[in-house]
Amino acid sequence: MPATDIDLVLAAQSGDVSSLGSLLTRHRPGQLAVAYGILGAGPDAEDAVQEAALVALRRIGDLRDPSAVGPWLRMIVRNACKMRLRGPVSAALDERLAETLPSAEPDPAELLEQHAARDWVWHALDELSPSLRLVVMLRYFTGVTSYQDIADACGVPVGTVRSRLSEARRKLGEALLATADTAHDDVTARTAARRRTAEEAFAGADRGQFAAVLAEDWSPTVESFWPPGIRATGHDFLVRGMDHDLADGVAHRLTNVVASRDLDIWEFDLVSPPDDPAHCPPGAVWVQHREGGLVQRARLFHLPRPVG
Repeated sequence: MPATDIDLVLAAQSGDVSSLGSLLTRHRPGQLAVAYGILGAGPDAEDAVQEAALVALRRIGDLRDPSAVGPWLRMIVRNACKMRLRGPVSAALDERLAETLPSAEPDPAELLEQHAARDWVWHALDELSPSLRLVVMLRYFTGVTSYQDIADACGVPVGTVRSRLSEARRKLGEALLATADTAHDDVTARTAARRRTAEEAFAGADRGQFAAVLAEDWSPTVESFWPPGIRATGHDFLVRGMDHDLADGVAHRLTNVVASRDLDIWEFDLVSPPDDPAHCPPGAVWVQHREGGLVQRARLFHLPRPVG
């Protein structure tokens, strides 16, 4: 006998990803009907249903009456459609003001905090292209959250960041549904391993062994991009940059590592020497692209200094 809605909701609230995927698939036709009725048949309606799926994933634990899951899902779609009808915030608004407005974006980081299916979500993120995955990782899992900072960290225009985030949210919803019944990597173990790599890199630099550390994990032909607009190939420039920092008395304090299948993000504080407290920016981010297990491309982004 097929599982009832109540059975699926209770299992989903306990973190069973297969039940959650089955629940969303079962009610997708009803959600599409609502979206078509409001927005008409087309990509806007499809996008609204995908956005609603992410909201439902994030809020499934809040549903108190499992028997009402159908109306609840259709209500979420209705709200998503209404948000689309309101249209985007005027592009004429100041960028900083626009980014202080409350966001209706489904938040993958919040989903991970509130739902047990961490590996499932990261598996779905890995299904995105590297360019889409990178903006999601920066926006939701690091301190680099403003569109301008993300653009600088990725080396693309702000408008590209906006369009990539929009496409990534839609595709993430599709990937979550498509991967509900598949096996998922142990993301916790992968992140821990990548964090150890970052810690060993900074510790090796302090010991004067940064070149040896790079040789183990970074391609000998790695391309690196540095502010303001510097491009280098190989390890030499990386080693000279680290040696220069250490000679000036700058300390590096790792604060966060975010890792997907072929993307790593290192966040770290830059601690200026006591006699020159304004020597360097407050922190930096290394965005690293891996191929064949080695870092092949990396971009350094300096966090902006606090105003005043």
